[in-house]
Amino acid sequence: MSDRKNKALNNSIDMLGTLRSWAQAGWIRWLDAELAEFLYQEARPGKLEPSPLLLLGAALCSHQNGHGHLCLDLRHCLQSPDKTLLLPPEHALHTPEITPGALLSSITLSQWASAFAHPLLCSHESAPSEVDGYDSDRSNTPLVLYSDHLNARLYLRRYWHYECQLKKTIQQKLQTVVSVDEAELKQVLNGLFEDDKNSAPNWQKIACALSVRSQFAIITGGPGTGKTTTVVKLLSLLQSLNKKTGESSALRIKLAAPTGKAAARLSASIAAQLPDLPDNDAIPREVSTVHRLLGPVRHSRFFRHNAANPLPADVVVVDEASMVDVELMAQLMDALPAHCRLILLGDKDQLASVEAGAVLGSLCAKANGGHYHSDTADWVARVSAQTIPNEYIDSSGRQLDQAITTLRYSHRFGAVPGIGALAEAVNRGANGAGIQALFTGRHAELNWIKARSSRDPAFENLLSDKHNGYGNYLTLVQLPPASGAASIEWDNWADRILTAHTAFQLLAALRKGEFGVEELNTRIKNILISRGLIHELQKTDQTEQDLAEWYAGRPVMVTRNNYNLELMNGDIGVTLPYPNVLARGGFSLRVAFRDTRHPGQIRWILPTRLQDVETVFAMTVHKSQGSEFSHTALILPTHDSPILTRELIYTGITRASRQFTLVCSESSILQQAVQARVFRAGGLEDSLA
Repeated sequence: MSDRKNKALNNSIDMLGTLRSWAQAGWIRWLDAELAEFLYQEARPGKLEPSPLLLLGAALCSHQNGHGHLCLDLRHCLQSPDKTLLLPPEHALHTPEITPGALLSSITLSQWASAFAHPLLCSHESAPSEVDGYDSDRSNTPLVLYSDHLNARLYLRRYWHYECQLKKTIQQKLQTVVSVDEAELKQVLNGLFEDDKNSAPNWQKIACALSVRSQFAIITGGPGTGKTTTVVKLLSLLQSLNKKTGESSALRIKLAAPTGKAAARLSASIAAQLPDLPDNDAIPREVSTVHRLLGPVRHSRFFRHNAANPLPADVVVVDEASMVDVELMAQLMDALPAHCRLILLGDKDQLASVEAGAVLGSLCAKANGGHYHSDTADWVARVSAQTIPNEYIDSSGRQLDQAITTLRYSHRFGAVPGIGALAEAVNRGANGAGIQALFTGRHAELNWIKARSSRDPAFENLLSDKHNGYGNYLTLVQLPPASGAASIEWDNWADRILTAHTAFQLLAALRKGEFGVEELNTRIKNILISRGLIHELQKTDQTEQDLAEWYAGRPVMVTRNNYNLELMNGDIGVTLPYPNVLARGGFSLRVAFRDTRHPGQIRWILPTRLQDVETVFAMTVHKSQGSEFSHTALILPTHDSPILTRELIYTGITRASRQFTLVCSESSILQQAVQARVFRAGGLEDSLA
């Protein structure tokens, strides 16, 4: 093996062969190996053969992008290759003869960094770039190496560009002076917030005050801390202040969220609060997805709104910002007019986006400590009569810190304190004994099923329960309106089912394996058939092939934006019978979705029109972000995995509003997950003052 390893490290052809063997084994994607092959071929006409270590870095950089990283952190990779690269992967076919860990064990940081000295393939940066576009870089190489005396990070140029673009836009907005009349601000704030005698600071009021004086603001906090309540009051505040300046027109406000379901939740929350607020007629009720807000150009990755055609907006609010990847956030910021405020809402402790980048998490890396200047605290006290505690004052705080507010008190788990206590314990990395103590029976809302198999009777009972499991909504599926009922009755029936469907959801950490979503969805379907909750398919006028995967009660999630059907990635529907006089039996299957543009209305879609959907009896924790379920069950595998992290466990727990069930055979698996943290390589927080 030593000879083969040395050949790979010293010969580009041998390195390409090694990369292909990794792709064949499933340790990296074919895309990653083919990128290295492409770079090798591109450099060959110039007779300057790339170093094997450059090809290795390019493939691993691409691999890291596929796992949500903006770049390849060379030092971190060399120190802990298997952990950094999440190897061996869950879907590995076999172990390659030479593993990445074995190959990287012979490389030093200086050796690897120096291998990227190739004028055609890689440019070097030792300071953050001030790019306005690709052509303003010193070169247009496919790779960019950012290095200092401590470390080096390798980027694909596209992600380097996005990161630099975000830094520049945020810095410009932070440095823009916003004129605020303190007396008027104090008056309006006092009208929005009741004067309470509580000695603890009102962080919602502080958030409104801090957000007014900056073009860029972040309001972060866990479930139930009042992020939406705060931003609605902030929007009312901005409209009131705008009116006091004598402006004849109201501020143009745009509201957005990453997914359709997150948009629908924000829209419903805002609508419920508006009647109690002044200037509520100037606050929009409609919330769109970020994609829809920007106006996608069909069959491309571009949007109608950009720097040349900015959004017609004075204020843009993005909810669930932790789910927004760096590319989409960069495109959003590119489309903002120079005067436009951007307000990000989200839980910094949740899992980051599936795509590359952890924008909110990176920007809020220091948010728990506050790091407010004394001048900031004095200003907050003057306009809001709120005192920021001394523990959050820091003379060395960055300008970015002055624009971030963490809401620190949760109102959500008052009636079910066990869920809040469990989430808090996980978030601070409590030990196994401390977490297990919460499941001893003192919190009725917490339950632990130590199932070693998906055939465990307790697990099957959990799923089929007619009050707190899938039996709830599936019982309603079996009680359709009469065949001659008006369409409104069918819509109302579907609406009740979609509401009941949110009462329970099983979440999984993995996609493959007995406790992964792919096998679980098949297993759960069979359990529900055996319990009489779903039935064998009935013949209709559709072909057997069309019906192969469709049955009444099947819940599906859209996995790719479908602009023709106006369905977005993450939208969930339930398959139901629907009147059809041409069909055998008078019914055919349709999938009922809520209309995110017109709340309260139901859209009935033919199954054959849905090409990119998957069954979601079991859903990955990543896919659950932006959702809330009355009862959430989180199932963990019987073995440790790099996927299991504190952020994943916390996200799964906080999807529950009334009851949480953990399905985990070994307490050690939970403990290892709580101690493992997500690491997302990137440099977004670097150089932001």
